[in-house]
Amino acid sequence: MAGHSQFKNIMHKKGAADAKRAKVFSKLAREITVAAKLGAPDPGMNPRLRLAIQNARAENMPKDNIERAINKATGGDSENYDEVRYEGYGPGGVAVIVEALTDNRNRTASNVRSIFSKAGGSLGETGSVGFMFDRIGQIDYPASVGDAETVLDAAIEAGADDVQSDDNSHTIITAFEDLGDVSKALEEKLGEAESVKPTWRPQTTTPVDEETAESLFKMIDNLDDDDDVQMVVANFEVSDDVLAKLTAA
Repeated sequence: MAGHSQFKNIMHKKGAADAKRAKVFSKLAREITVAAKLGAPDPGMNPRLRLAIQNARAENMPKDNIERAINKATGGDSENYDEVRYEGYGPGGVAVIVEALTDNRNRTASNVRSIFSKAGGSLGETGSVGFMFDRIGQIDYPASVGDAETVLDAAIEAGADDVQSDDNSHTIITAFEDLGDVSKALEEKLGEAESVKPTWRPQTTTPVDEETAESLFKMIDNLDDDDDVQMVVANFEVSDDVLAKLTAA
């Protein structure tokens, strides 16, 4: 396993997820508001809103918070958020994509550039690393939903492209444009997913040593901590030996 998903697994094992719950709720609410504002406030008629609400429920976001975020979009006083993508290189020459929803482009760009610089990386122009990634859809289920064969059969029937299963989870990959249809078909077979999202998959990965990996994890953690940042992906790969050392640290 490579890139940000591996980083998230490590941080989860260190118990960081619960400490960031309020920040997670804030980011989920922002995505709900933007989705509702760009389309209909009815999730049945707005696939992006439906996925945003599904992800919020998976994080146990209270129903009142979800409804408040939707209502904020239909009110006249809601903020206007821009979708922005930043691209650059982190420690070890690792390619990084950052997606943000911001009401102040200058603030967000300054914060993201500062985080890259402090980690020894550099922020580039849009498109500077994007060609190294494929736009895909990713659907995550806990291992408890079924064994690998059961999930694979359901994914094939739903029209997914690939499934990666381990002791903790099932990750289902689909074409970006098929994400809504595949997630809906899987929900009928397996129940509601833990998360359903468009993301970026690296075409190739860059191996990194322990020191570089630690710097990358810190940089990605700092990016995730920024209120405007919604997603961070990178094309690094960590060996099992390095992963074991970092997990034990």
